[in-house]
This record gives sequence, structure tokens and C-alpha cells, in this order.
Amino acid sequence: MSVRTINIKADLPSLDEARRAVIAEIRRARQDGVRVLKVIHGYGSSGKGGKLCVGLRKSFGLRKKEGVIRDFVAGEDFSIFNNTTLRLLEAAPELGGDPDLGAVNEGVTVVWLQ
Repeated sequence: MSVRTINIKADLPSLDEARRAVIAEIRRARQDGVRVLKVIHGYGSSGKGGKLCVGLRKSFGLRKKEGVIRDFVAGEDFSIFNNTTLRLLEAAPELGGDPDLGAVNEGVTVVWLQ
């Protein structure tokens, strides 16, 4: 299986707890040969992006700079019109059937592992 979905928001974690959970899941996914991690973090109830959404995406940017992940795509950009998504679809073709592809879902982020 080259794609795994994790629901971070389900346990209503703090941002620090969510970051730790995602890092642990990235490690597990790599060990299991997973290439893409779809993280469900929710968008927040304020209508302008919650702490998990904003904070985790910031963390993904740092993990990319550190070389921990290859890249990531915000759910609202996860479409066939996005270059990173197109490269992800080549690496993991089963993403083509993902219900969030083209759905402009701000509550998810798709992470491409190294």
C-alpha cells in the first residue's frame, strides 16, 4: 500500500500533540513502505483555518526543508491542475480515485514521503 490516511483531528489534540503524532506516523509509514500520507486535520470552526490546519502545514514546510518529507499539497490545492499533485499521482496512481482530489477540502493535507 503506498497511500495511508490518518485522522489527527479525531482525538482533538493540541497542536504539539498533533505534531508529535504526525511525526510518529511519518516514521511508521516510511517503515511500512508508504509513499503518501493523507492527513485529516480539519479546518477549524472559525472559518479562517484552525490551529491544527495552520500549525501542521507550517510543520510540513519545515519537514520539507529538513528533507524529512519530499513535498506536501494542501487539500484546497489537491487537483489535477497542481504540479505537485500531478507528480504525486505518478508516484501513487491510486490517489487518482481519492474523493478529495479536486474537492477543495481545506481540512486535509497530502504529504509525499521521502
